[in-house]
Amino acid sequence: MTRFVKGNEAVVIGALYAGCDVYFGYPITPASEIAHAAAKVFPSVGREFLQAECETASINMVYGAAAAGTLAMTATSGPGMSLMQEGLSYMAGANLPGVVVNVMRAGPGLGNVYPEQGDYNQAVKGGGHGNYACAVVAPASVQEMCDLTMRAFGLAFAYRTPAIVLADGLLGQMMEALVLPERESPRPDTSDWALHGTAATRSHLVTSIYLDAAAQEAHNLRLQAKYAAMRSEARHETYLCDDAELVLLAYGICSRICRTAAEMLRAEGIRAGVFRPITLNPFPAEALCAVLEGRRGMVVELSAGQFRDDVLLHLAKEGGRTQPITLCNRLGGMVMTVEDVVQAARAVAKR
Repeated sequence: MTRFVKGNEAVVIGALYAGCDVYFGYPITPASEIAHAAAKVFPSVGREFLQAECETASINMVYGAAAAGTLAMTATSGPGMSLMQEGLSYMAGANLPGVVVNVMRAGPGLGNVYPEQGDYNQAVKGGGHGNYACAVVAPASVQEMCDLTMRAFGLAFAYRTPAIVLADGLLGQMMEALVLPERESPRPDTSDWALHGTAATRSHLVTSIYLDAAAQEAHNLRLQAKYAAMRSEARHETYLCDDAELVLLAYGICSRICRTAAEMLRAEGIRAGVFRPITLNPFPAEALCAVLEGRRGMVVELSAGQFRDDVLLHLAKEGGRTQPITLCNRLGGMVMTVEDVVQAARAVAKR
């Protein structure tokens, strides 16, 4: 079955197919349609919707629901995501799963409601305190706004960690055809750690505080081991890369611009391809190094170079090499055109 929906609405459909029990939300542009759709649809299918008084309350409600083994989520943008950082750190420290959708807008501060990708570091590097990380997926279509929301729930419960769906205002607001999932995801078993209010789960402990320094270090080392195991979940997509001499590196909406740019460049005789990470954490570093072997690279992003800097970092850490990576970017809610990317790529090809 196919529906014509907004990207924000596709998030809600994906959450329901993932088995999400409850949505805690506070509306904020350009993510408001997620809360609006959840308020309408969740109760109609026997799920719960609760509008929180603010973003800080909503993430802490997700924390409480997760501790009880419930599949819970929230969504926000920009300043709202900043308010959720303490709660995300608490969830990561307590080994609790949950999903947060960030439909990125321009910042810093209040910014504006136009699309940007300036929240990359906040999402991928752990925007709160402590040595924690979240699983991060980056959709590039309305279909993936649904599918990767489902994937985020799977990662969250498989590794008992918060998962972030990192989208942007364009993806949230655009409308495309969505093929509905064939079936609902299997419900995860939480009986060995969650607090179900039963005698069998009375001894379970949900906490992130270890007042003994040695115990806190051991807890942190367990978290790092979990994040290392999560690397097997890295996913990426390539387009026209088999014979490419220039690889355009982008995620989210920018990867769609790059696909068209690559086709136009090839029509001019410049063999261009596209590398798109689907998971930003874990990052497909090994695949990145392989696709850039002997090729030039140009990052296309809606930020000041946060993604480009990560590309350079992964090349150095995983591949043990340094190579110049050109940056084509816009800021403040301005979106580059296909022609902008083509012109920047021509300059790289000439060098």
